[in-house]
Amino acid sequence: MFKKYSRALASTLVPIIGSWLIRFLYLTNKKEFHTNNPLPADPTIYACWHGDLMMFAHSYLRYKNPPHVKAVISSHFDGTLIAGTLQKFGLEIIAGSSNKNAARVLIQAIKALKEGYDIGITPDGPRGPRHEVADGVIAMASKTGKKVILVEIRPESYWQLSSWDKFVIPKPFGTIHFYYSDPLDIASMESEAAREFIKAGLLKHAH
Repeated sequence: MFKKYSRALASTLVPIIGSWLIRFLYLTNKKEFHTNNPLPADPTIYACWHGDLMMFAHSYLRYKNPPHVKAVISSHFDGTLIAGTLQKFGLEIIAGSSNKNAARVLIQAIKALKEGYDIGITPDGPRGPRHEVADGVIAMASKTGKKVILVEIRPESYWQLSSWDKFVIPKPFGTIHFYYSDPLDIASMESEAAREFIKAGLLKHAH
């Protein structure tokens, strides 16, 4: 019973506190945005490592506000906390992952892309291995023909948790670099080639 109520309390408080913290860190940091072109109007798949997820929503809102995106987030309890936080920024959620409910998630993501939504996905989420690309992003791109934009978020000064994803929390009063790749067409690539291509792209500006 205690676990049930403590989780209910966390589900309410963590998204509120988390969204305030994200806004504070975003506002107190200098931002450097690195992208060659405006983001496409067509529905696009945005891929970001799980450990770099904290500032994704705010960076997306810089280009598309109001947002029109659905983020694929784990249905585990920690995933619901992340989902609740992202919803504070106006993002919609598809609950599931490449490991659990994979077919249902893929169907919902394809439907969302056809309806004009962007999709946000962490290729190595929700449980890792860290920086290893699961099948979800590749399947979405190959089945819809939609392009993929790789998002790297690199604060110059940060804390790093000891979690499996080495989750990064930018320190205030520093500089955060946001790298958005050109829209990439991976639909015709073999799965392993696409996997290595995405991994290399998401580590291009790694510390």
